[in-house]
Amino acid sequence: MTNRGLLIQSLAAYKSAYQEELAFKKRFQELLEHPRAFFRDHLPGHITASAWIIDPTRKYALLTHHAKLHRWLQPGGHADGQEDVLAVAQREAWEETRLVSLKLSGDHIFDLDIHLIPPRHDFPEHFHYDIRFLLVANIEETFTISEESKDLAWLSEAEVVQRTGSNQSILRMAEKVRDLP
Repeated sequence: MTNRGLLIQSLAAYKSAYQEELAFKKRFQELLEHPRAFFRDHLPGHITASAWIIDPTRKYALLTHHAKLHRWLQPGGHADGQEDVLAVAQREAWEETRLVSLKLSGDHIFDLDIHLIPPRHDFPEHFHYDIRFLLVANIEETFTISEESKDLAWLSEAEVVQRTGSNQSILRMAEKVRDLP
């Protein structure tokens, strides 16, 4: 089965206690009918992938202060044609942190989100259909801030709330970690 086919299966099987994520599933499934869904020039939106990175104690999450969006977010980015979204999330996490201790926690999608990206230069406003995975990394390992970021920091849940304000998708991922068995 293709990576796209596996993703379609994973989305169909994905369960969430959060109503907004369940509403996103149908929109993801519709987007995946388009051949160019994984390319950034596909409008009005395209697939992205990201990583919610936590330390082994689950007390801290590693967030980046995005240089273009001027917001604290999880590492992630465009698929650019790559249909293996886990590989995209892992690549983006490594590129934006340079952490070598990154390990996948579980073998499934951690979170789904669709969010609006404002217009920039000659590219119009569009949607990112973001598929998120949970990664664990050593908090003691030295990270590197990429050119895509203004800063990178391990944040407690209280600090995540303080720095991200009312970003419900970020708060949802922090809550999910708190509720892990």
